[in-house]
Amino acid sequence: MKKVVLSLALVAVLGLSFTSCRETAEKTGDAVENATDATGDALEDAADAVEDTANDAVDAADEAIDSTKDAASDAADSAGEAIDNAKDAAGDAVDNAKDAANDAVEGAKKAGNDAVDEAQKAGNDAIDKAKGL
Repeated sequence: MKKVVLSLALVAVLGLSFTSCRETAEKTGDAVENATDATGDALEDAADAVEDTANDAVDAADEAIDSTKDAASDAADSAGEAIDNAKDAAGDAVDNAKDAANDAVEGAKKAGNDAVDEAQKAGNDAIDKAKGL
């Protein structure tokens, strides 16, 4: 009878150990599957983060290029306005100089004519005095 009890105990222990190994194998398989899923998710998240960062960098570069274009355009407009203003000022200066020269010429003509008239008058007066003597 001892042998029968021992045989049953041995069968029970063997049965429990096989059941335990199956559960352990299933748990290990589940753990490996979960780890694989987590790794895949982490890789997808990392790829998304890299893609987002690259897109942000491209957007920032585009904005910088647009800002540079705008600044260059503004500078060109300002330079054009400065050239136009300088051209207008030079034209005004030439016109003013021309007007001043014309005024000086007119003044000199008038002074010359007045001097000629005075000289003629003085000459006529001298001739009249000489005749009257």
